[in-house]
Amino acid sequence: MWNGNYLRVWIANFLLYFSFMLLTPLFPLYLSETFDADKQMIGMVLSGYTLTALLVRPFSGYLVDSFPRRTVLLISFFLFFLLFIGYPLSATLLLFFVVRTLHGAPFGLATVSNSTVAIDVLPASRRAEGIGYYGLSNNIATAISPSIALLIYGMTGNYDLLFILAIVFSGLAFYCNYTLKLQPRQTFARPPISLDRFILLKAWRQGFCVACFSFSYGIISTYVAIYGKEELGITGGTGVFFMLLSIGLILSRLTGSRTLRQGKIIHNATIGVLVSLVGYLLFASLHNYWGYYGAAFIIGLGNGHMFPAFQSMFLNLASNDQRGTANSTLYVSWDTGVGIGVLLGGVIAEYWGYHAAFWNMWIINAVGVLFYFISARKYFILNKLR
Repeated sequence: MWNGNYLRVWIANFLLYFSFMLLTPLFPLYLSETFDADKQMIGMVLSGYTLTALLVRPFSGYLVDSFPRRTVLLISFFLFFLLFIGYPLSATLLLFFVVRTLHGAPFGLATVSNSTVAIDVLPASRRAEGIGYYGLSNNIATAISPSIALLIYGMTGNYDLLFILAIVFSGLAFYCNYTLKLQPRQTFARPPISLDRFILLKAWRQGFCVACFSFSYGIISTYVAIYGKEELGITGGTGVFFMLLSIGLILSRLTGSRTLRQGKIIHNATIGVLVSLVGYLLFASLHNYWGYYGAAFIIGLGNGHMFPAFQSMFLNLASNDQRGTANSTLYVSWDTGVGIGVLLGGVIAEYWGYHAAFWNMWIINAVGVLFYFISARKYFILNKLR
């Protein structure tokens, strides 16, 4: 399973998310301090990248399935690297919004193309397990990157240094994929252009569930730093929050990969959605250090089981010539939820406070869990191809 190409795409994915997460947790503080943006404006500006990523995702699947994957991969990673340079050059909030919004396009294409290449280079017998381990790359990046960013900012108070580091690491991600040596892949006779070349319609139930779960994640990941600072007096603990979240993700990925290898997709998904629901409830209801840090670990445990299982569902509902489409549909669903969560979370927090935003976060998550048990789980069992 751990062949040279798989290791390269694994490392490239780690560097992609490392550079991305190096800045994301500090952006609300950066916009507030640099441009004096309020909560609602922060939500609007930061949701821009999600909108473009969402628009690009369906076409990403088509591009990855229809053109040389290495070419699509390299173009997306190079543009992702290039747009990082725009952040420190943005002298106004409008320019920052434009750069942030444009950045979503290569990010959307890069994540779809990289994960699809990872699936291609895995042996068929280890594919479900490999998907779980592949997710560790962004989990580990998510664990250490915010902590490093907050440590550097705490020591230097210098955002420009963080921008430079993000540029360097995204450039290394591009170089890592540049060294890939891929075999020509099998070609498939494709039907005329239709909607299912861009969106895996069979998986809309799973997509709805994922959107509900990511709505919750979009709120908590975006507003946890500024909420901790303003209401709990936690100025240096956001890095610990993301560290605990990612430790939970890593532990559940490691244990969940073994059960995925045994084909227990439904088992993993069920555990994941229920554990995450408990974590979000803890965060919404307990407004102290125990709720803040305890919820991070529990949500990590749940998401680490849930996400690889749902990705396996998408892939098992798709034919072999729809791998890119399956992956892009998963990410479309995720981006939809995150974007709505970031945008509405900012509006709710501005007018009704953070507690209202976090209770809405839990309610939408509960809707996704309920729909999973009522519809999505049963449909997958009846219609899976493998």
